[in-house]
Formats: sequence, structure tokens, C-alpha cells
Amino acid sequence: QVQLAESGGGPVQAGGSLRLSCAASGRTFSSYAMGWFRQAPGKEREFVALISRSGGNIYYADSVKGRFTISRDNAKNTVYLQMNSLKPEDTAVYYCAARLGLTRTYDKEYEYWGQGTQVTVTS
Repeated sequence: QVQLAESGGGPVQAGGSLRLSCAASGRTFSSYAMGWFRQAPGKEREFVALISRSGGNIYYADSVKGRFTISRDNAKNTVYLQMNSLKPEDTAVYYCAARLGLTRTYDKEYEYWGQGTQVTVTS
């Protein structure tokens, strides 16, 4: 099992940057593919980015490609989401998620979730 805890959210002006972190418990972090998802008020949760166990496979939603960067440090049991050029439409609760094995973009295929961190982008 793994427990996840996100941090780094907050208010930011449009065009600004934030770096989200997701710290994982346990000694087998490198066994988990990791994903970032977000949910805006009144909307369904959507995929943002994923990274494979080794970090060699990365994939982004079209809406964040070129602005967001996902990375991981297996020695620190942490996955990051660097968010640049933020837009008001990026406002959402951001969740990290973990699944054993290969990466997936479908949220239902992730077994473990953090509590989420709010990101609010003001214009």
C-alpha cells in the first residue's frame, strides 16, 4: 500500500507558476506509475499528466502540454508537477494518484489517491 500527500497549491495570478509535490509513504514507490489529475467545480475529474515507474515514459493532456512538467524522484518518494503559464481554466483541486505497473490516463485504474491540493488562478 502507499499513502499520498499533495502540497504546493494556492492562489496565483494568471501567467504565474506553481510547483506541486506529492509525497508517498512506503518503500516501494518506484513500483508505482504516478498520475496527476484535477477536478474543477461542477466538472468531472480529468487527467493532467503521468509518469512511469522509472520516469522514462511521460504523457500530458493536450490542455497542459508545453506548460506543465511532471517529474519524479524515487529516492525521495516524491512526484512533482511544475505548472507554468497558468491560466484561470487551470483552477481546480489537483490530485496525485498511484497504480502498480504501467501508466494509464483513466482515473479509475489508479488504486491510491491523495487528498488533493487547491490551485486557484486569478485573472
